[in-house]
Amino acid sequence: MIRSILMGLVAGQRGMTPLAAIAAAARRGTLPAGAPLQGLMAHPVIAGGAVALAAVEMAGDKMKTAPDRIVPIGLVVRSITSAYAGAALAPRGQRAAGAALAVVAALGASYVGWRLRCAAMGKYGQTPTGAVEDAAVLGSGLAVALTPR
Repeated sequence: MIRSILMGLVAGQRGMTPLAAIAAAARRGTLPAGAPLQGLMAHPVIAGGAVALAAVEMAGDKMKTAPDRIVPIGLVVRSITSAYAGAALAPRGQRAAGAALAVVAALGASYVGWRLRCAAMGKYGQTPTGAVEDAAVLGSGLAVALTPR
């Protein structure tokens, strides 16, 4: 269940990264047996689409017009993607709990990450702080998803 919680923390910072990480894990075969939508996420077109969504979100985050991660639609997206990723990473029979834990972690991390990013942007600017955050989120998301159970 720790993987579900950790992926929730990732979703709190970037809502689309969990989908890209789960797609990578599905293609590599590191998801738990019988993970939901495993075959679909392993399809090259779906996996590519998930990666593209994550990349667009990361690029958009650097724009001055980018909304805060704590706007309602952002929290809804984080809830949905973290729930799916949390369920996909949880062992069979614990998928509902994995989804719930991931959502709680994502929502909490959204607020903490937003406050930290706001503080850092005041000193270092939007683009540099976003790039550092992207690297940490992408690396963490892939490490969580690709590490075999």
